[in-house]
Amino acid sequence: MSRENRHLWLKFLSLFSVVRGYNILIIVIAQYLASIFIMARHLPLKQVLLNLDLFLIVISTSLAIASGYLINNFYDSEKDLINRPKKTLLDNYVSQKTKLGVYFLLNFLCVIIASYISFKAVLFFSGYIFLIWLYSHKLKRYPFLGTFTAGILAILPFFVIFVYYKNYEAVIIVHAVFLFFIILIRELVKDLENLKGDFTLDYSTIPVKYSVNYTKRLISVLVISTIIPALILVIYFDSGYMDYYFLLCVVVLIIFLLQLWRSEQKIHYLLLHNLLKFVIVLGVFSIVLIDFEAVLKRLF
Repeated sequence: MSRENRHLWLKFLSLFSVVRGYNILIIVIAQYLASIFIMARHLPLKQVLLNLDLFLIVISTSLAIASGYLINNFYDSEKDLINRPKKTLLDNYVSQKTKLGVYFLLNFLCVIIASYISFKAVLFFSGYIFLIWLYSHKLKRYPFLGTFTAGILAILPFFVIFVYYKNYEAVIIVHAVFLFFIILIRELVKDLENLKGDFTLDYSTIPVKYSVNYTKRLISVLVISTIIPALILVIYFDSGYMDYYFLLCVVVLIIFLLQLWRSEQKIHYLLLHNLLKFVIVLGVFSIVLIDFEAVLKRLF
């Protein structure tokens, strides 16, 4: 490989790392699976997959989230150098100026694509982009508000599909509450994981302002709050084989809670963070289990 090709390849890897392409791929899969098996399960599979508006919503969401990771990386470069030195070295292979240029380009493309859906879509994605910027620039530095905003930003890609299909069933609301609590727990664990950088650069996160033990108590309350909708989905709603996923989550969350109170070092919080990411990703692919027999019929 020539030096020029190696340079371009490293730039691509750097941008892919900054925008977290693997996370965006999971969100794309999650949006489509949620559409097929939850939001629009009454519609033929082909009609959902070939829905141009849904495709444009997914593309616009991906562009907005990618730009969000870019602007977050732009503002957090100093903190990330403390918390994730190895990843930051790769991320910084692309200059801050280039990141900012790509950020504006992605936002522009997002709004242009949204304009082919509807004016409401333009308003939604414009607001989404602004909220991501506000979170990255200001809100994430404030305890509680930053955590809550991060949870809202993670839920909004599914909210837009929820509104698009106008499916307001109670089971979908309970699913959303479950996911929202999991995301809040993950954000708090990330704050524990990034405590050193946040403290050094005076980010007023919950662990920095109120202590690690206070954060652990708050996470414990959220874990119990997460178990409640999981059990509600199992007992009161027909979630098919996905019930096994929710029961597994209850067991995993109890183990997570026990391990949380034993954790003291960054590596411990990193493992807990990865465990929560595994729960979220597993949940995405478990959506097909809601009605597995119907899945087979729709496919064949």
